[in-house]
Amino acid sequence: MKSIAKVASWILIFFGVLFIWGAFSAEGQPSWLLIGGITVAIGFGLMWYAGQKLAAPGEQKVTYNVDLTGDVKLEKFQCQQCGGALSDKNVALVGGALTVTCPYCGAVYQIEEAPKW
Repeated sequence: MKSIAKVASWILIFFGVLFIWGAFSAEGQPSWLLIGGITVAIGFGLMWYAGQKLAAPGEQKVTYNVDLTGDVKLEKFQCQQCGGALSDKNVALVGGALTVTCPYCGAVYQIEEAPKW
């Protein structure tokens, strides 16, 4: 539906500009200026409508914050497989567990917290 509106808007804008341009020719009539202006306005209105994003029903945005317990220095994390440096941007909460995804080798593993006693 939106693609049809985009094509129709470009067609309306094209012919609206032609009407406006033709109004200033030797055989042009002043009413063509009004017709061209209305046509261009409808074309831009359709273009605006086609650019609108409709929210899907039932769509929810979920955000979460990961608070690590204790003194954890993420800048010293290294990938268990390739040894690549990891940062806090590589840590995510997946299924209730903290997981790390290595940007270098693609390894995904769960963070295990050792007991502090």
